[in-house]
Amino acid sequence: MPESPMPGARLLAPAQVAEMLALSVDDVVSLVLEARLRGSRVGTPGQWRIESESVVEYLDEQAEEARRIALWRQSNAASFPELWGRGHVSRPD
Repeated sequence: MPESPMPGARLLAPAQVAEMLALSVDDVVSLVLEARLRGSRVGTPGQWRIESESVVEYLDEQAEEARRIALWRQSNAASFPELWGRGHVSRPD
């Protein structure tokens, strides 16, 4: 018997992933088509299945993006003297 292309991978239906991510099923399928989630069509007729590990990776990427956006906003709020360590500091912590 041939080896599975994804040994040990747990496959989820788009509806399961949609519930986990609070998205619509169409949004989940779009994420697969954009290669932001790993999935494939299985069976006849082909039904989408998404690797659970890719959902975890997607959530990690979203958390990292949110962290970077927060840091960017924080840096935009800082004045230049605060960044360079010279001059008047408008909001000392």
